[in-house]
Amino acid sequence: MERAAKKEAVEQLNGVFKTTSVAVVAQYSGLTVAQMQKLRMQMKQAGASVKVSKNRLAKIALEGTDVVAIGPMLKGPTVIATSNDPVAAPKVAIEFAKANEKFVIIGGSMGKTVLNVDGVKALASLPSLDELRGKIVGLIVAPATKLAQLANAPAGKLARVIQAHASKGEAA
Repeated sequence: MERAAKKEAVEQLNGVFKTTSVAVVAQYSGLTVAQMQKLRMQMKQAGASVKVSKNRLAKIALEGTDVVAIGPMLKGPTVIATSNDPVAAPKVAIEFAKANEKFVIIGGSMGKTVLNVDGVKALASLPSLDELRGKIVGLIVAPATKLAQLANAPAGKLARVIQAHASKGEAA
């Protein structure tokens, strides 16, 4: 790599690391190109991204970012998965690791917090941001729905009583 290309790669990685909320580091030695493409596609669908770069350049790019703690994990052929949603990258990485034994998760970082493998698994088990939003909306809407049902119930009961008296009157 030429010096200018290295500088550009470092700047690009630094921009990614500054905007991400979570980073997962994994070793990918032995994966085929097709498997890596599948990983990239799954990450993209989840709103995450995967970066493979020289470890030395990645360590330089980490300086001054919140995820600087993953620097010591960058040894050997590593891949870094990042996402703005704190659950997206860990969830896809864990699922991919279950299907591919050559994909080994080393650890990660959520903001300035260093995560080991168990920490990444714990993050992956949490519901995603969209799922949490859906649950909150459901909780907010449920009381309003119940109030509407309670407000309509007496009127419905009154209508049934009147209908019953009217039916009796016609029968007599």
